[in-house]
Parts: sequence; structure tokens; C-alpha cells
Amino acid sequence: MAIHEECGVFGVFADRPTDSAHLCYYGLYALQHRGQESCGIVVNDDGVFISHKDVGLVSEVFSEKTLASFPKASVAVAHTRYGTTGGANRANCQPIEVNHQKGRMALAHNGNLSNAAALRSALELSGAIFHTTSDTETIAYIVTRERLRTPSIEDALCRAMNTLDGAYSLVLMSPQKLICARDPHGFRPLCFGQTPDGVYIVASESCAIHAVGGEVIRDVEPGEVLIFTKSGFVSRTEHCRMQKKNTCIFEYIYFARPDSVMDGVSVHASRIRAGEILAETYPVEADVVIGVPDSGLDAALGYSRASGIPYEIGLVKNKYIGRTFIAPSDRADQVRIKLSAIESAVYGQRVVLIDDSIVRGTTSARIVRLLREAGAREVHMRVSAPPFLHPCYYGTDIDSEEHLIACKYTVSEITEQIGADSLGYLPARSLGELIGGCGFCSACFTGDYPTAVPTDVRKNRYERRLSEV
Repeated sequence: MAIHEECGVFGVFADRPTDSAHLCYYGLYALQHRGQESCGIVVNDDGVFISHKDVGLVSEVFSEKTLASFPKASVAVAHTRYGTTGGANRANCQPIEVNHQKGRMALAHNGNLSNAAALRSALELSGAIFHTTSDTETIAYIVTRERLRTPSIEDALCRAMNTLDGAYSLVLMSPQKLICARDPHGFRPLCFGQTPDGVYIVASESCAIHAVGGEVIRDVEPGEVLIFTKSGFVSRTEHCRMQKKNTCIFEYIYFARPDSVMDGVSVHASRIRAGEILAETYPVEADVVIGVPDSGLDAALGYSRASGIPYEIGLVKNKYIGRTFIAPSDRADQVRIKLSAIESAVYGQRVVLIDDSIVRGTTSARIVRLLREAGAREVHMRVSAPPFLHPCYYGTDIDSEEHLIACKYTVSEITEQIGADSLGYLPARSLGELIGGCGFCSACFTGDYPTAVPTDVRKNRYERRLSEV
């Protein structure tokens, strides 16, 4: 799997000062799978914002000493980032903080605006000066501009949503409030809950709420804005039902943790169903079913249950390879160091290999080779997603068809290139079965985009060298 993770957002609101920094730390740890470039926490100390942000994993950026330096606070926001717009540098770390005569604001964002370039260009022509290359700063600018015309920060955010297009799940902190919002399409997940001692938690996934001992209240609805104050929370729904629901289907296939529940659907159950569909659609005589860690494991279990072929742990992932791992220059060696085959499970066996996707095909080829070197007699690959055929403009880091193997070759040609005995993809028509048929976006598979398509989709479009202009 060569697609990068999404961002994770987390927010805390209590009616009294509490250890918000540690809550954010544990929440970010639970959301680390969504972004491994950088992370940050901002706490609200009676209207004074105190922050710590840097490039790196949560465990690298935050020490116990750093966390202890934060004061107890009633409101905090946090973010872990994989950037689909803008490079991996400290300037792009979130949450973004704004100091303005109308008050302070800290903003954390998951998603990607499809009209970010046009909005940024218009702002720059009107005199705006940007300090980052992330489209999150564009959102912050628009909210701040609207704040000059409105009586409250939530009014400003609601007005800003009339301008924003694309994917955004937001957590915003003002001196007295915590606010969250989900775009009208509902591309990216967002939910909220409460701890036993009454602290409200907002998070990208339910697993982060459970990680801090909370219980999920519900998902934030597409287009909904929630405002948390000492009086409780208020829901604003003027942007709800303005668009057809388009939750990213790849959240269920790959991005989210299997123990999360999004929009009422268990991620684990959806992956099990994907494996069952693959077994029904592409049956094969085999001795063992194995999954590629981590997101292929649940689908492998589903394939095994539906086919009756025994499930085995055939591949082991090195759990200690993180961002700071010095990778060898040979990508084949990288796969070998990150994954190893269990010879006793696959030697002499006809193996069904389940993975969540094939992007360029290089990683799949090396995994198949690993299994053959461990003695697998046959390797039949099954993929719990349809072929990637189109770029994504809403947060998945797929920006060019030229790098997608399915755009260049037929299934039989891909089978030969990766060295498998057979290959089967999840049929695009079956995607709705993974989540019970509710509205979802599958544009990266079908090309059916729910918003206007941007003209410039390069991740680092604001960081080009002079020779590239």
C-alpha cells in the first residue's frame, strides 16, 4: 500500500480547567495512523493560547516534560498531519493560530479544499500574506475575514462555509468556545463524545474518544456546526442536506482504524464484508488466506470465512519502523525490512493474498516475491478496493493518473507484472455493500466527482523552484 494517510483532528472542552494537554496527547496517539509528518497541541489558558508543534511522530514531538509544561486548561485542539497540500515542514504544522483584533483562533483541519488555489489567489490579490503552503491557512483567513462582519466566531465559520468547497472536517478554538464543523458532503469523518467526568471530546475517529475513556455521543452530520460552551453544546444545521452525502469510501477500506465506527458503520465489519465479496466474486482453490498488515487483515478474515479456506498470519510487519527509519535506497530491501513472511505458514501452500489496494504495483510485486521465496507454491492476489483510475481532490494523496498501474495495463498484464497466479479487484458496483448503501464518494475509482475539479493538483504547488515556474 503506497497511499499516504489522512490528517487527524482532536478537540477538548471542559467546564473547568483540566489536563487538556494529556487528553490531546492520548487522542493524537490514537489518530497517529492518519498522519505521521507532524503534530501539534494548542491549549487555551483563560484566553491565552499556549502551543507546541513540530515535525515528527507524536512520541517524538511530545515528551512528559513538554506535556507537563502546559497549564491546565478547559479548551484545547490538536492535530496530526499528513499533508496533501504543502510540504512537510514546521511552518505547515497545525493547529494554525491566528491573532486578530476580533480575538484569537486556533484551527485544525482534515481534508483538502478543491477550490483552495482559487480562494488563495483571490486572497493574495486582496492583500493577504500567507505564512504556510497549507490550504488550512486559507480557511483561517476566510473565517477571520467573515469575523469582521459577524457577531460571533460561529457565525463567521458558517458564512465561510458558503465559500469553501471540497473536504474539511474542522476543530476550531476561540478564547471561550470549541467549535467543530464537517463539510456538507461529509467527505471526512468527525464525531464527538464525552468522558465520565463531563469533558466533551471531538475527534476524527471514535477510537480516539475511546482512547481517553470517553463514550461516543454521535457523528457530526455533513454540513453541521457544533458549538461547545459552558452551557453545553448547540448544533447549527443551515448547511446540512445542501449536498448529497459523499463520505470517502476509502476511509473504510484503508484510512480508518478497524476499531472505529463512522457514520454508524463499523470499519472492521466493512472490511470483513469486502473480503466476503472478493471470495464470492473471485473464488479459487487454495490452502491458506493471508492479509497484508495492517488494513488487509480484516478483509483476509472475511475471505476466509466466506470461502472456507483457513486464515493464517503469513506476513509480519516490523512495528518499530517509524518516520525516522533510515530506509535503504533499494525499495525491494525496504519491503523486506518492513515485512517478512512466515515460512511455516506458506511453504508449499497455495496462498490467497489480500491487500487493500494496488497503486503503482511495485510493492505488490515485492510482497508476492517474498511469499515465493518463503516457499509459496501459488499466490493469488485479491484486492479489497477497485482499481485506482483517477486522482483524488479531497485528501487522498493520488494526484496523477500517470503513476497508477491500472490506468496503463489490463488486469492480466498487472497479474503478470506483480508475479501473481491470479488477481481480482473488488467490483466498483459492490462498494455500497461495505457501508450499507449510504452516500459515499468513489471518484478515485469511477471518476464521478461530486465537486468541480481543480486545475492544479500538485501537492507542492506553492513551493516550486524558480526553474519549475
